[in-house]
Amino acid sequence: MNDIRAEYDVTAGVSGDFSDDFDEGTPPITDDLPIERYLDRELSWLAFNQRVLELAEDPETPLLERVNFLAIFASNLDEFFMVRVAGLKRRIVTGIAVPTNTGRSAQQVLDDISQMAHELQERHARAFHDLVKPALDENDIHIESWSDLDDADQERLDELFSEQIFPVLMPLAVDPAHPFPYISGLSLNLSVRIRHPKTKSIEFARLKVPPILSRFIPLPDDGTGRSRFIPIEDLISHHVQELFPGMEVLEHQEFRVTRNEDVEIDEDESENLIQALERELLRRRFGPPIRLEITDDMDPVTLELLIGELGITEQEVYRLPAPLGLTGLFEISTFDRPDLKYPPHLPVTSTQLLPSEPTEKPNIFRSLRAGDVLVHHPYESFATSVQAFLEQAATDPKVLAIKQTLYRTSGDSPIIESLIRAAEAGKSVLALVEIKARFDEEANISWARKLEKAGVHVVYGLVGLKTHCKLALVIRQESDGSLGHYSHVGTGNYNPKTSRIYEDYGYFTADNQVGKELTRLFNELSGYAIEKKYKRMLVAPRYLRKGLLRLISNEIANHEAGKPARIRLKLNSLVDEVIIDALYRASMAGVGVEIWVRGICALLPGVEGLSDNITVKSVLGRYLEHSRIFWFENAGEPIVYIGSADMMHRNLDRRIEALIQITDQSHIDQCDGQLSRGMSDDMQSWSLDNTGAWVRHSRGKDGTLLGDVQQDTMIEIINKKRGVPSR
Repeated sequence: MNDIRAEYDVTAGVSGDFSDDFDEGTPPITDDLPIERYLDRELSWLAFNQRVLELAEDPETPLLERVNFLAIFASNLDEFFMVRVAGLKRRIVTGIAVPTNTGRSAQQVLDDISQMAHELQERHARAFHDLVKPALDENDIHIESWSDLDDADQERLDELFSEQIFPVLMPLAVDPAHPFPYISGLSLNLSVRIRHPKTKSIEFARLKVPPILSRFIPLPDDGTGRSRFIPIEDLISHHVQELFPGMEVLEHQEFRVTRNEDVEIDEDESENLIQALERELLRRRFGPPIRLEITDDMDPVTLELLIGELGITEQEVYRLPAPLGLTGLFEISTFDRPDLKYPPHLPVTSTQLLPSEPTEKPNIFRSLRAGDVLVHHPYESFATSVQAFLEQAATDPKVLAIKQTLYRTSGDSPIIESLIRAAEAGKSVLALVEIKARFDEEANISWARKLEKAGVHVVYGLVGLKTHCKLALVIRQESDGSLGHYSHVGTGNYNPKTSRIYEDYGYFTADNQVGKELTRLFNELSGYAIEKKYKRMLVAPRYLRKGLLRLISNEIANHEAGKPARIRLKLNSLVDEVIIDALYRASMAGVGVEIWVRGICALLPGVEGLSDNITVKSVLGRYLEHSRIFWFENAGEPIVYIGSADMMHRNLDRRIEALIQITDQSHIDQCDGQLSRGMSDDMQSWSLDNTGAWVRHSRGKDGTLLGDVQQDTMIEIINKKRGVPSR
């Protein structure tokens, strides 16, 4: 489950990362900027998830990818409720809620979220029933209901239910002797009302659909070549009488509960962070309910019971057509029908990492001594770059030390195994494991303990700060006796699985200046040090915001002096009011500002006198746009940074983040080309208008389909490997 959450944290998240930045507080006081200059961040996130839904609704999207986007939408919304909505509710209840970035109360925002979420969930259900399911039927993939089946199918399913499902079901009665049971978060359940034949008393029972079983049960081949499935809850529903022999089943419907799964730890009061986090993770399971999804056939008596027992409001009830919990569609999206998916793409190895002679073995250290390397995932392979870098470091006898940050990684991570092998070989290995990475806490605790057992020096960063930067440093004894510093700074996690679907950059360099700066930063993270100055990096929380503000001010000064000036940003989220106000001031001064944002954007573009010179676009597709690029024209000598930081309070104030300056002209040109591609009117995208609405552009004025940013990037990189000149 953790791997799924990580992959679609769009996922999201296309995932979203919903850290606890509810103290994002009141906008900075300014006399010359309008008060209503920000978009609400929560509603902006819902607008992002709406864009995900639009991909599912689009008939131009391959069919099983539409199924996947439906599941991503549902998974994203689950996490949004578990963290963001739950956090708002908690702050309202405790009386500590502060006005949002738009100056509105938390309750007002919660009301708007409820209205928009209800509309989106109903639209999501319609997209499945009216658009995607009929298209699946046309392509011989059928999600059946019990009433669709003939006698032979029903007989075979009767046998399957009796042998494989019935034994693991656990009906729980509710009566004076049996209190209302705990309903686990995101579980799918059946509410059952039964009547005793003699006493005529009516009772309630809850039946949990076992999450360990497949959500969609394959039906036997009927000789037609069709692929057929039935939702497991439908199969259980039609055998529910067998679970209550001798009783009369009056009603049974599906329901699903979402709970507060936010985690709070007082690090200042915790002597052992891991133990404190483990205790909090146990409490997470019992967080208060914040959403109840029910099928539209639920009777009023059962609904009243659920509302009363769960302690939720009518506003938090979502009445939808079955099936509920469409995250289960991930199972259908993986069905083996290549004709209904995006064409396969095999990542290529960066040409800079290939040996000069075909008979030679790849040697990343030799490649880096020849020059810096910028890799673009997933178009260029993570396995033959980042993973190979650490694997070679683990086995190279001249490597003395490896230092690395780990925020999220996969369940069978070769990165972890490389660190373990290096430690077992006697190398000094430092792993900074961020055990507070949301929904990966348990996995990261497990990895931390495994690394410690192997002799790796494991640290957990600084109190009160999450370590989100993606850094790796290898110290190697060179043939001349000097120590070489080989560095990697990435925009994405050290996760081989998500690297296949997340768009990210990774920067490799053997530059000693960068290596020494990383050394000092690792010392700060693992020991006691206060670093005062970096030349090639901008590091949060101390210097990143200041550095970006200085670069924005420089563009304003250049424009006023008649020099070339422009700001171009590629981000996941833009929320920080100080940065937004600086961009407004740049626009007011006449500086062109281009923003490519995947998810949340609290900046309002195109407002006369405020943001006339700002353009905001969003690109969603087969890959999760995840890289961050910060481009400043600098009077014709561009200054370009990449890194892991978004323009959010948590990234700038409560995380260790690091941006690295790109200095090689070919890499600057590469970033320039990608930014131009994403902002091009000839490519499919969404534009944010001056009312705060996102408008999709998928076809040109002549009706032809616009270009695809990701497909275009893929073609360019393949052509580059083949030696074909760029267009």
